[in-house]
Amino acid sequence: MIKTVKSVDLKGKRIIMRVDFNVPMKDGVVQDDTRIVAALPTIQYILEQGVKSLTLMSHLGDPSKDAKKAQEKAEKDGKTFDKDTYIKGKHRMAPVAAYLEKKLGKPVIFAGEDSCYGKKSFIESQKDGSVIMLENTRFHKEETAKEPAELDKLAKELATYGDIFVNDAFGTAHRDHASTASIAKFVPVSVAGFLMEKEVNYLEPIVTSPQKPLVAIIGGAKVSSKIAVLESLLKNSSALVIGGGMAYTFLKSQGHKIGKSLVEDDQLDTAKKILDAAKSANVQIILPLDHVAATSFDAASAPVPVDGLDLPDNLLGLDVGPKTIEKYKEVILIAKTIVWNGPVGVFEFDAFAKGTEEVAKLVAEATNKGTITVVGGGDSVAAVNKFGLASKMSHVSTGGGASLELLEGKKLPGIEVCRG
Repeated sequence: MIKTVKSVDLKGKRIIMRVDFNVPMKDGVVQDDTRIVAALPTIQYILEQGVKSLTLMSHLGDPSKDAKKAQEKAEKDGKTFDKDTYIKGKHRMAPVAAYLEKKLGKPVIFAGEDSCYGKKSFIESQKDGSVIMLENTRFHKEETAKEPAELDKLAKELATYGDIFVNDAFGTAHRDHASTASIAKFVPVSVAGFLMEKEVNYLEPIVTSPQKPLVAIIGGAKVSSKIAVLESLLKNSSALVIGGGMAYTFLKSQGHKIGKSLVEDDQLDTAKKILDAAKSANVQIILPLDHVAATSFDAASAPVPVDGLDLPDNLLGLDVGPKTIEKYKEVILIAKTIVWNGPVGVFEFDAFAKGTEEVAKLVAEATNKGTITVVGGGDSVAAVNKFGLASKMSHVSTGGGASLELLEGKKLPGIEVCRG
C-alpha cells in the first residue's frame, strides 16, 4: 500500500509537491493540458487543508539533449548558438505556471530566476496558502545525476522547501531523480497524490492479482522494447494479442512471409521463446490472420487488403484485416481485465487506423459491460484520444515509460518512497 495525502495532517504545513507538467509546448503556449488537469484534484485538496504553502516542481522536456541537437543544427547552418539562452527560452516553467493559474482560479507565483536553488526565504515570505512554481528541475545536472552525492545536493535543497513531500508525478515515477525520489530521504514525511494512487491501484493488480480472464493487447513497433512486459503478462494472461510492427517479427519467426514489413531479425529467437513459453503456460497468442498493406510507409499509400497470413514481397503490413478483428472480438469481450499498451497498426495514417480504432471500440464495449480496462503507453493513449474513447475506459494512464515498467513488475523509485 502507498500512503496518500489523506493519511497525513496537512494543516499549517509547507508542502513540496512533484508534479508531471512535462507538457507539449509551442511558442510558449501549452498545447495539451492533460497532465496539468490530472494533478488538479490533489492540488485543490492540499489547498483546502489550510496549508502554509504549496510549492510545485516539475521538469519540462530535456533541456541539455534539446540544446545539443539545436547546437548541431546551428553549426551545420553556420549560425551562432548560445546554449543558455536557448535552454532558458524554450524550457522555462513560467508559461506553465500562468496556465495553471487560469485552471486553478488562484495566483501561482513563479519562483524563477533560472534556478531551483535558494528559494526557501522566498517561499516563506509568501502569504499562507500560496501556490509557488519552481523553475524546470532539469536546468540542474544534479536532477538526473548518476552519483547519489550529486542527486542529494539538489534533493537536500528542495527538501528545505517543505515539511511534507507529495509525489503525484506518475509519469516520472520510474526515474530515480533528485525531485522524484532522493528528496524523500531529507523530508520527514513522503506521500502520494491522488493521481499516483489511482495509477498504482489500476496497474499493480494486473501484475499481482488481476480479475481473470486477463487479456493483454501489446502493440507498437518493436519486440525489443516490450520483451519484459510480454514475459510479465504471460504469467496471468489467458490471451496475449500481439499487434503493430512487432507482430511481423513473431510471424517471421514462425516461417511466414512478411514482405517488406518492419522486422527485428535479432529478436526472432526471442519471439520463438515467448511463443514457446505461452504454449507451455496455455496462454493463447493472437497474431494477425490478415493484413491491410501498402507498397510504402506513407500516409498517401493506397491500402491493399491481404486475405491471409503471408505478405507478397512488394508489400508491408500497416494494419490488421477483418479476420483478425473478429478474432480480437472473441477474446476481448469475454475478458474480466484488459490491459492495452501499443496500437495494432499505423493509426496515425487514416487508411491504416481501422484495426486500432476497432480495438478501442471493443475495449470500450467491454468496459461498459463491467470489465476493468487499463490503457497505458503514449501511442495507445493517443489512439483512444483520437477516436474519442478515452472516457469510455476504466483508466487511461498518464505515464508511458512508468506504466510499462510497472507492468513489467519493476519497483518504481517514485512510488517506493510513498510506501507505508
